[in-house]
Amino acid sequence: MVEKVKPFFAEKEEQKEEKEEQEEERASWEVTTSDLSGRQRTETFDSIFVCTGHYSDPHIPHIPGMDHFKGTVLHSHSYRYAEPFSGQSVLVLGAKASGLDISIELARVGAQVTLSHGQPPLTCPLPVGVHQSSPVVSVDQDGSLRLQDGSAVAAEVLMFCTGYKYRFPFLDGPQLGVQLEDHHLAPLYRHLMPPAFPSLFFIGMCKLICPFPNFHCQVQFALAVLDGSVSLPPRVQREDEARRALQEKEARGVERRHLLVMQTEQWEYCRELAHAAGFSPLPPAVRSLYEEVWRRRREDSQNYRARNYRLVGAERWEQVQ
Repeated sequence: MVEKVKPFFAEKEEQKEEKEEQEEERASWEVTTSDLSGRQRTETFDSIFVCTGHYSDPHIPHIPGMDHFKGTVLHSHSYRYAEPFSGQSVLVLGAKASGLDISIELARVGAQVTLSHGQPPLTCPLPVGVHQSSPVVSVDQDGSLRLQDGSAVAAEVLMFCTGYKYRFPFLDGPQLGVQLEDHHLAPLYRHLMPPAFPSLFFIGMCKLICPFPNFHCQVQFALAVLDGSVSLPPRVQREDEARRALQEKEARGVERRHLLVMQTEQWEYCRELAHAAGFSPLPPAVRSLYEEVWRRRREDSQNYRARNYRLVGAERWEQVQ
């Protein structure tokens, strides 16, 4: 297990008076790990790729009066099968991918599901037993769940499908010049690296993306930085670009916790990485297939997963019967 990652400067005496920016450019990394017995080992590396993901530390929003709830409380991170909830009343809080999929599975085993969320009402067909509602705002003294529209719902199970927090316990954010929040890590140049430390790469920080093609582009760009194929701008410019990208999103009304959500922006982002690093861009069929799956999901949320596809070229994909 990784215990600590920190920058390390092995410099000659005559180099100590060089600019701080140049020192950080040359940073190596001390990585301390421990085995099952607790024995620690420290090694030094030229670069670090953080590929730990961000789907392991559940985000549980604060709901006033939670102590009054008399039923079972869990996060989707702990959900495995629908059968234990058969016949029960379940309020699912959150209607993104996990909330919708779990609600459908619960309905199939006879659970009565209240799908509570703050999005516009879902227009895809929902199974019998799933009803949409406004978000939960508090828990009454009798244990019922008070909704934003003023109504109340009684439930035996409250399931949070409310996403995850970014968590990197082995990193010192302030030392690296970045701030870590529940749904956000900034500033990151190109959504990848702290501006002051261009040998530290966070792979897969963005949300609502086509995952592995996105990871592929990020890794190819990072490797090009390390081998010198990409000439990075000065640190001050990297900092400015990273902050400006976030400020532009905030100016469009994007909430801070959604600043790393990409959706349609992901394709231009991947194209820019490919152009800058000189590797082949994603083939058009990848975007086309991704958008087809999302279209099917909107039209038939109950059965879209049963469809299988394969790429048959850079421009084309086909459905496998």
